[in-house]
Amino acid sequence: MKRQFLEYLEIERGRAVKTIENYDHYLSRFFEYAQIKDTGAITEEKVREFRLWLNRQPGTNKDSMKRRTQNYYLIALRAYLKFLRKRDIPSLSPEKIELAKVPERHLDLISPLELDRLLKATDGEDEKALRDKAILEMLFSTGLRVSELCSLDSDLDLSRDDFPIRGKGDKVRVVFLSDAAKAATRAYLKARTDMEPALFVSAVRKTETKKRIPTRLTPRSIELLIKTYATKAGITKKVTPHVMRHSFATDLLSNGADIRSVQALLGHASINTTQIYTHVTDSHLREVHKKFHSKRA
Repeated sequence: MKRQFLEYLEIERGRAVKTIENYDHYLSRFFEYAQIKDTGAITEEKVREFRLWLNRQPGTNKDSMKRRTQNYYLIALRAYLKFLRKRDIPSLSPEKIELAKVPERHLDLISPLELDRLLKATDGEDEKALRDKAILEMLFSTGLRVSELCSLDSDLDLSRDDFPIRGKGDKVRVVFLSDAAKAATRAYLKARTDMEPALFVSAVRKTETKKRIPTRLTPRSIELLIKTYATKAGITKKVTPHVMRHSFATDLLSNGADIRSVQALLGHASINTTQIYTHVTDSHLREVHKKFHSKRA
């Protein structure tokens, strides 16, 4: 039944290939450990033993496997059990599986001042500087994942304030371009002389004797260039494309956007994922309470 479940995820649920590969890995590891030959053999006791085994497996830095990672296995198993129940196949009830409590997720964030310094660190008139400024402005304007940014082509319609992007699970959402992002991207495209279809391509150094064809930038190359500019801007924190995405979300919430709108703009399938950002509004709660509550003389 595992194969049918994975096909169901791909065809009916439209899950990403990477997600399906991960679910396959998590389930295979459980089936192998618990020696499951039949769906009816999945019991609470076997799940409990598997959880104990997972908790004793090594993780990073020689510590035990993180609770969050352990939960990935349980989430996959619970989804599988829900699939079985939908098809009236006898097995353990998915409600019997509870996820382990995990510490509140810590977000890597940079302040508005640091963000401003980061954007200014790209100032320059050569093609590479113009490209890098466009990349940073685009990330902050749209909240795109770095893989989504890399997928953009140079025929992007900059006369519009929005464009569709295909994200995780092949789901399409609309993202929006700021005036700064459009201006930076136009300046970069104007400076380019190549005919490559990708929006962001590798820069060809003028000192190169042999003409090299530019290639589409990879997520790793964008991670490295952001790290370089963060250092140049004097930011000691770790700055990645995902930190830019965090900055996009927290900026929206701090300025009054509702959580459901931010969820849609980020392309999160679940509101639970977006709720990691709600802590940024906590600092405003005191002022809100003071301004709106108890106006009695």
